[in-house]
Amino acid sequence: MHRTHVTSSAISSVGYDDRSSVLEVEFRSGAVYNYLNVPKKVYRALLNAPSKGSFVSRRVRDRYSFVRRDS
Repeated sequence: MHRTHVTSSAISSVGYDDRSSVLEVEFRSGAVYNYLNVPKKVYRALLNAPSKGSFVSRRVRDRYSFVRRDS
């Protein structure tokens, strides 16, 4: 999956897979999380959010199942 680098103090890059509806978030710590069954509109909203870290905390982290991957 291709990830796009973002301007954020907490997040390094984000990506989205249309076929599987997986949102991939790489944190500055190096941890990579795949959030499952995320609608594409949530990914688009994340890209446009003024604070990417706050957006993930409020609208992604506790709402979608995830798998932590090795970076």
